[in-house]
Amino acid sequence: MKKMTIAASGLDGLIGSRVRELLENEFNFIDLNIRIMDITNRDNVDEVINAHEFDIFLHLAAYTNVDGAEEQKDLAKKINVDGTQYICDAIQRKNKRMAFMSTGFIFDGEHPPYFEDSQPHPISYYGETKYLAEKILQNRAMIVRIDYPYGGHVSYKKDLVESISDELKKGNAMKGIVDQIFTPTLIDDIAYALKHLFQHFSPEIYHIIGADSVSGYDIMTTICDVFGYDRSLISETTYDAFYKNRALRPKKSIMRSKKNSFYSMKTFEQGLKYLRSHS
Repeated sequence: MKKMTIAASGLDGLIGSRVRELLENEFNFIDLNIRIMDITNRDNVDEVINAHEFDIFLHLAAYTNVDGAEEQKDLAKKINVDGTQYICDAIQRKNKRMAFMSTGFIFDGEHPPYFEDSQPHPISYYGETKYLAEKILQNRAMIVRIDYPYGGHVSYKKDLVESISDELKKGNAMKGIVDQIFTPTLIDDIAYALKHLFQHFSPEIYHIIGADSVSGYDIMTTICDVFGYDRSLISETTYDAFYKNRALRPKKSIMRSKKNSFYSMKTFEQGLKYLRSHS
């Protein structure tokens, strides 16, 4: 059976690099990174997309600095909204399929749980740009929403677990937020779920998220328990104190899926034990 070809932006990122590593025996990947394609330049996007043959375009490249987006709104919009529009238009002209990675930041965190058909209401500019991108792609692409991905392996960017683990290894005290809830998602689970979605493509919205939702404080103490760090280094703090003078985040990012009956996602503790056994 002929391998499907996936062209992608952002393949050198936290998620993309792992997706390619895990699925490279299943799919052919074409890496259209920033050195090859500037997604903020419509003519360049058209030229590069037209020059390559593929089955699905996976759009991972994004401006993801939540605080930075408040200060660099033009840049965030250029990358997350305009870039997505240019890619989508080029893909449609080529009559190919597109998959887009979105986020729980499109919700306000006030009325959980959030399913695929829940009404978005972003409270940060980053979240707004991702929601605007989703609106461009509605019924034109597959939209995959994730939340707080962890378990990546890139040298230039630490994920949630790696950032916390590095501090705890050094014996540094940390504050865990008790009143903010996340749905952390293991990147390997995202990759294997994407494998199914590529093979059974449909231009719908999917939530590919961890099996449970936990507080920032619980995230830190669970990391201590699984990796053997000192729990006494963790103290409690609140959402308001931690994010003072910073961009708003969803307070209760409790995401659930009505559609993912095809891949069993791990709880946060299961994900950490998986990482420990694969390290």
